[in-house]
Amino acid sequence: MPRIPFPEIATMTAKQRQVHDSVVNGPRGRIVGPLRAALHNPQLAEHWQKFGAALRYDTCLEKRHSELAILVTARACNCSFEWFQHEQPALDAGLSPDILAAIRSNGVPVFADCADRTIYEFAFQLQRTCTVAEETHAAVRDIYGVTGVVELTALVGYYTLVAMTLNAHDFELPEGAPDPFAQPAA
Repeated sequence: MPRIPFPEIATMTAKQRQVHDSVVNGPRGRIVGPLRAALHNPQLAEHWQKFGAALRYDTCLEKRHSELAILVTARACNCSFEWFQHEQPALDAGLSPDILAAIRSNGVPVFADCADRTIYEFAFQLQRTCTVAEETHAAVRDIYGVTGVVELTALVGYYTLVAMTLNAHDFELPEGAPDPFAQPAA
């Protein structure tokens, strides 16, 4: 059970309802995850949802690269809920089940695509050391330019915030969903 209650539509303030409706009527189509918690402070939720929408839907990054960076972040933060929400979009964007399985098990994925490997390395290094090697930074700039490397950095940082919020408040997976990081029985 989550550690905090989430605002219910029937008892929301006018500002909470305004933010709720903005999210529901936007590209997300619903409120799940950390925005449910952020609604306790509608100003925070409003800025949060705009920042997240910009990073998720309005960057120069290919969707597969955004989803790859999000999954690297979910795994680095041990955030099952974030992984669950982004696994299918990553597959739909063209990432292979083998790549996802390697990341999920803390292994090193084998990439056929050099750009995929570069995005993985950037996100992995940023999560592991809170910085990236010069050659990795340059490789992302070669793919996406300065704007893309700024957006990728912001994306990893944003989804770290998401993961921390989900973990701190103990968000549950949807009923019946298996924990993607649970160890199989021996």
